[in-house]
Amino acid sequence: MDVNAAVAAAAAIAGVLTGVIAMLAFRVSEREQKRPTRTSLHTDPVLPPGVDTVLSVLRSSAVVLDESDAVVKASSAAYALGLVRGGKLSIDPMLKMARDTRRDGEIRQVELDLPRRGTGRGEALAVSARVAPLGSRLVLLLVEDLTEARRIEAVRRDFVANVSHELKTPVGALSLLSEAVMGASDDPEAVERFAGRMQIEATRLTNLVQELIDLSRVQNDDPLEDAEPVRVDELVAEAVDRCRHQAGTKQITMAAGGTAELRVYGNRGQLAAALGNLVENAVNYSPARTRVGIAARRVTAAGGDHIEIAVTDQGIGISDKDKERIFERFYRVDPARSRQTGGTGLGLAIVKHVAASHGGEVTVWSSEGQGSTFTLRLPEAGASRDRAAQHPDLDVEDGQPHTDRSPYEPYGPLPSPEVLP
Repeated sequence: MDVNAAVAAAAAIAGVLTGVIAMLAFRVSEREQKRPTRTSLHTDPVLPPGVDTVLSVLRSSAVVLDESDAVVKASSAAYALGLVRGGKLSIDPMLKMARDTRRDGEIRQVELDLPRRGTGRGEALAVSARVAPLGSRLVLLLVEDLTEARRIEAVRRDFVANVSHELKTPVGALSLLSEAVMGASDDPEAVERFAGRMQIEATRLTNLVQELIDLSRVQNDDPLEDAEPVRVDELVAEAVDRCRHQAGTKQITMAAGGTAELRVYGNRGQLAAALGNLVENAVNYSPARTRVGIAARRVTAAGGDHIEIAVTDQGIGISDKDKERIFERFYRVDPARSRQTGGTGLGLAIVKHVAASHGGEVTVWSSEGQGSTFTLRLPEAGASRDRAAQHPDLDVEDGQPHTDRSPYEPYGPLPSPEVLP
């Protein structure tokens, strides 16, 4: 009996010791798991909850840096701007800002000009960079692209300066001429001469104000609000009638032709003004006893059929350096000649805005001394159809017109032209 009791007591003691040893082993294991290891000390930092979602909806380019300046998070816009390359922030001034902010926790902001990616020219992107601490280990960089805003501001400044200059010229001339009339009150011939000059300057001022109004209207109005199918031949007839007097004075022959029964969809008034400006320019810049042609045709394109209206003249032509700027407001190839013709430098700008607002474009072909061809390209009204089979005579390749035609006949000889005296 004593032996059994001793065995039982020994077993109980062994069980207690086993339990104690197991408990100690569990505590030691738990402590080892909580102790930071060499790999855990170098794990990537985790963004605070919700930050990832906020960064994904920001319009600004966003970059999050850790304490070693490695990129933890970057938006697609940041990569597009070239801010991040190889997992690192590639803009040194921004990197310095991030390090300073990490050191003292102060929010910093600066505007920079960055070189454009993939271009060898001196163009630059204007950006605004703002750096702020994000938690205890991270730094947030937000970059806003200001290039378009800067461009618009520059255009606005140039526009105001040009308008001021253009308005001062006729107003100043009228003031001087009125003084001359008063001083020559006893000379009827001088009064008549000065009065004629005053009428010319007043007409120039009226045209400038009207074209400023037209330009403002086509920039601010939605042409599709009052859109309707418009017959192209009616637009051509209206443009020709608008310039009939000037053409007759210079003995310029005007010929209209092309495919009949064409229609475009848009604001009739704006389309008539745009085509009228092209025809008026062709007449004004053509020598006497030459020819101005207006031709319309349908071209097939992947997105639907388009209507092209070409206005061709035999004028002085446009140099290569001026072709890129002729659609700018107030830009004149020859300011002295524009003053003789009464041009304001706004006509082609109006044409460009009308074409763009109607989903089209305006292009130019020109050679100095040989003439120019301005082509207004607009979507056709109605559903697209396969015109190639119905009109095999259309010279279209891949939806685009050939460019090896005579400068005087951009679409080949005008079909059955109607000569308009």
